[in-house]
Amino acid sequence: MTTVAAVDCGTNSIRLLISSVLAQDDDEVQLLDVERRMEIVRLGQGVDRTGEFAPEALERTFDALRGYAELMREHGIEPGPDTVRMVATSATRDVANRQVFIDGVREILGVGPEVITGDEEAELSFIGATAELEADAAPAGEQADAATGADGGDAGFALPFLVVDIGGGSTEFVLGYGDDDGEGVVRAARSVNIGCVRMSERHFTADPPTADQIAAAIADIDAALDEAAAVVPLDEAATVVCVAGTATTVAGIAADLPEYDPELLHHMRVSAERTHAISEELLAMPRDRRAALGVMHPGRVDVIAAGALILDRVVARTGAKEFVASEHDILDGIAWNLSLGEPPEHAE
Repeated sequence: MTTVAAVDCGTNSIRLLISSVLAQDDDEVQLLDVERRMEIVRLGQGVDRTGEFAPEALERTFDALRGYAELMREHGIEPGPDTVRMVATSATRDVANRQVFIDGVREILGVGPEVITGDEEAELSFIGATAELEADAAPAGEQADAATGADGGDAGFALPFLVVDIGGGSTEFVLGYGDDDGEGVVRAARSVNIGCVRMSERHFTADPPTADQIAAAIADIDAALDEAAAVVPLDEAATVVCVAGTATTVAGIAADLPEYDPELLHHMRVSAERTHAISEELLAMPRDRRAALGVMHPGRVDVIAAGALILDRVVARTGAKEFVASEHDILDGIAWNLSLGEPPEHAE
């Protein structure tokens, strides 16, 4: 049995997945979660304004990585391209001092980060989010009506899938067909520069934001959706799968969970109407009320309103009756690639 480690470093958070790879009799593999960890490090702090990583943001990120490296050692993982893969996204692509980041990661993990493109990020997210979904062969028009609130049901999902990954600095869209062996079939993918941190820093200077600030953010988001739709036919999706912390937090609020529970949230369905209502509620809440929500991670308090607004505009743009929240995302896609013997090609 092999154990692999996947690390995803985004604009807002850095996350770790340690998985055991089990070989099956039919030459396929199964991944079993060993550890899932997430730290809010806000690596992209001020990047939209300064064009470089802040020293304190780098140190927060390196501290989190040191903890992850210790966990890898505890599970017997020897660093190397066959067992460890780290991807760095969005803010890392264009910063002036990215070499400081790359050198620090290599010193801590023994391998360099893979600074992937937005399209590569989208494809990995697609594989991770859809590898285990049971595709329903019925056309989209024959699917059951969406729930009016949140529904944890795990009935079949119609093809094609649109996977939406709302990050801190960017949002990825990928449309395609999935299967259960980690070989997603991607039809179109696009990454655009809207994310919960970027929109918060760019537009929301008041707390809660003013009507003018919200209107400016909506204009920014809708322009980015126009850009995405030029490549990815957003309205052709039969199932909209939304990954990462914004979507799962909104799903938790929709279900009125007293605390964050990834098992309950995985594949939870949230109607478009409920998504819109939650977005409006979060935009109107002051910080202390957002922080008091049971499902809210402390690191998301300042950016969840912008994230929910992005989610609401995305769901409305697709015309979908609901979105499906997924706890599986780019981390799982990275682990699938490692399990299939596909080491990184773009490591720095």
